Amino acid sequence: MTSSDLQEQLNIKAINLLQDDADKIKKLIEVQMENLATRYCPLYEEVLDTQMYGFSKEVDFAVRVGLLPEMVGKQLVSELERNLAILYEAMNNKAN
Repeated sequence: MTSSDLQEQLNIKAINLLQDDADKIKKLIEVQMENLATRYCPLYEEVLDTQMYGFSKEVDFAVRVGLLPEMVGKQLVSELERNLAILYEAMNNKAN
């Protein structure tokens, strides 16, 4: 196996792991959106914020070590941020 093959495998593995983590956060957002009608939970919001912060640090690390192109990393984080913004908007609308 050449070093370029190894690098490509590492890049693919990094993207897959980050996508798995992003999917877990998406699921948290979806669960909260489904339960929005029942009640608002500040603890849940804190968990989501913490998960997002950790995920953004994971992406930053992967970009910095060259496992992930910067644009791909930005897209992963941006998509989750949009989903989170939709959730927070829905929670604010429910509170009003």
